[in-house]
Amino acid sequence: MRMVDLIEKKRNGHVLSENEIKFFINGYISGDIPEYQVSAMLMAIYFQGMNKEEIAYLTKYMLNSGDIIDLSAIEGIKVDKHSTGGVGDKTSLVLGPLVASCGAKLAKMSGRGLGHTGGTLDKMESIPGMTIAIEGERFIKQVNDIGMAIVGQTGQLVPADKKLYALRDVTGTVESIPLIASSIMSKKLASGSDTILLDVKVGSGAFMKNLDSARELAKTMVEIGDSFNKDTRAMLSDMDQPLGLAVGNILEVIEAVNTLKGHGPKDFVELCMSAAKIMLVQAKLCNDEVEAERILNEKIQNGEAFSKLKEFIAAQGGDVSYIDDVEKFPKAKIILPILSKKSGFVNKIDALGIGTYAMRLGAGRAVLTDVIDYTAGIVLNKKIGDYVTEGEILCYIHTNKDNYSEIIEGLEDLFTILPTKAENHKIIYEIIS
Repeated sequence: MRMVDLIEKKRNGHVLSENEIKFFINGYISGDIPEYQVSAMLMAIYFQGMNKEEIAYLTKYMLNSGDIIDLSAIEGIKVDKHSTGGVGDKTSLVLGPLVASCGAKLAKMSGRGLGHTGGTLDKMESIPGMTIAIEGERFIKQVNDIGMAIVGQTGQLVPADKKLYALRDVTGTVESIPLIASSIMSKKLASGSDTILLDVKVGSGAFMKNLDSARELAKTMVEIGDSFNKDTRAMLSDMDQPLGLAVGNILEVIEAVNTLKGHGPKDFVELCMSAAKIMLVQAKLCNDEVEAERILNEKIQNGEAFSKLKEFIAAQGGDVSYIDDVEKFPKAKIILPILSKKSGFVNKIDALGIGTYAMRLGAGRAVLTDVIDYTAGIVLNKKIGDYVTEGEILCYIHTNKDNYSEIIEGLEDLFTILPTKAENHKIIYEIIS
C-alpha cells in the first residue's frame, strides 16, 4: 500500500477502506508517512469529505493511537459533556456540581483557552490552590467519593489528534466536518465515559457560524458515538452573544457560584438546566426531563448543588473560602463602564469581538505561551432584547493594562442597537439524539 495512491483515491472522491485509513493514521504516528503527504490527504478530505463509515474508521484509529482511560472502577454510569467552545462558557463549573449532586458520575477532561474562547482549566486555576493534575487512583477515588472530577488531558491521550490538529492549523484544513468530528469524538471516547452530551455552539462567537453547519457537525458526532455504542446526544446552542454576563476567569467563577446559589443570568441558567436534564436521563437517574427538572431545582434550592461545588474544589486543593465569600477574589485595578451612544433595543452583541477584546485585556491567550490575568475580562450589563438609553452602561471592562483606550472605542460598536426589538432570541435551537 502506498500513501500517494490513497491521496489520489480520496482526491478523486472515492471512499477509503478501513485498512487504508488504518495505514494512513498508523503510518503518520510511526513516522513512516511524511507530513507533506499527510497534508495532501487532509486537503483531499477537506474538499471531498468522508462518508459516515470513513469518519468512524478515522475516529477509531485516532482513538487507538494512544491511551484509552478505563473508568470501570467508578460505580454507576459515567457521564461527560463537551462544548465546541464559546465566549463566557463556564458551563462545566455549574453542570458538574448540578448533576453530581443528583447522583451522576462526571469524570471529565477539559482544555485551556486559546484566542477568543475561554478554557475550563484556566477558570479552575483562578481559584487559589486548585489543581487540574489528578491522575490514576486519586482520580477514580474522587469521582467515586464526590461524584465528579475535572482534570487536564494526559499526554498520551489520542496523540494522533495532537499531530493532525497541529498540521491542520497550518495547512488551512481546520474547517472540515469529518476532521472536526473525528478530533472531538476520538478524545471523548478515549476519556472512557459511558454517555456523551455535545454542546455545539452556533453563531458569531462559535466555530460553526450557521445552524445548518452546526447541525451537520452535531449529527456526525452523534453517529460516531452511536457506532461505538455510547449514548451520545447533542444540543445546538446560541453563541451570537456571550453566554451569561461574565467573560474572564475569576469573573466567570463568581458567576458560576451565583448560578448554583440560584441567582444566575437567565440564558446561562436555561442552558445549564437543559444540559443537566439530558445528562440525568442519560445516567438513568431520571425517567424523563420533567422529573429531572424537578430534582435539579430542588438541589439548587436546598443548597446541595452549591455544596457539591465546594466539595469538588476542596478535593482538588482549592481554597473554599473564596467560594464562600467571592469578595476575597482579587480585582483588576481598572474597572470602567462602557456607555451607549444611543437609545434603542440591543439586537445583536458580537460574541467574537467581546471574546477578542477580553483576551486583549488580559483574560485569554493569543498563543499558548501567553500568561493569563485571572482578574481581567468584560461583564455585560445589557443582553439581546434589552432596552438601553443613551449614556446607559452596556458593559464594564476589567483590566490591569494601561493601553485600553482602543478597546473602549471598539467595544460600543459590538452592540447593535436599533429602534425595534429583535425577535425572541433562542438559547437552545435543537436537540439531536
